Amino acid sequence: MTKQLHLAAQYLATAAKSFLEAKSDDSHTNLGFSIEEKSLQTWDLDDKGTKLCLNYEQFSLKWSQTDKSYALDGKTHEETIKWLSDTSKSLGFEKPYQFDLHYDMPYMMGPNDRFKKSDTQELILLRTLAQTSLKSFLDVENLTSDIRIWPHHFDTGAFCVLNDGSGKSVGMGLSIPDSMIDDHYFYISGYLGHDGLDTSTFDTLTNGKWLNDGFKGGILPASGVSNEIAVQFFREAFKAYRS
Repeated sequence: MTKQLHLAAQYLATAAKSFLEAKSDDSHTNLGFSIEEKSLQTWDLDDKGTKLCLNYEQFSLKWSQTDKSYALDGKTHEETIKWLSDTSKSLGFEKPYQFDLHYDMPYMMGPNDRFKKSDTQELILLRTLAQTSLKSFLDVENLTSDIRIWPHHFDTGAFCVLNDGSGKSVGMGLSIPDSMIDDHYFYISGYLGHDGLDTSTFDTLTNGKWLNDGFKGGILPASGVSNEIAVQFFREAFKAYRS
């Protein structure tokens, strides 16, 4: 179901690309996650605060503050684009909705493929865990960052510049399974400019491990991880970067 949701999230990203002024870092296309509504959400797309949302539980698209929703189960890509085009026009958006991705996805829907809903409860719990653990970590370390989902890689992430004058920055979050780990996993990595910081001399982590070949940073598979353990992982790894 991760793949289905990843594909569906591209409708939100392309809505943002269609209706918002572009930002050089692509942040206009990133998404929030509402724990209460169990939904991914765009930034406000107009001056009325309209957002396009993807409800995990119902596997449906919805324009916020309206009764316009669309169950994705059984629908094709073209049918979904038509619904978005028609409804965005009826809501008064001046620009047309266009599905125009500016990056390559690891998978795409074929013309005859249809979305298929399956259980999403575990994925809801994972997004919730990512959101709450990152917020707790940022609060306790007195750091400031938006917590957003980046639609290309579909990770929940935060990013901070250290306030110690070192010029270091740290990115952390929850990644979906990929070629590195066949499981959702928490990650944290430090940078000086665009260069990843070497982790070879860091102390062993209580939970998780350091990598230093290719990806330089700490990782922790998410299976069975509590909020407390996730926060402890972020804090312990962050301490190594701050030293």
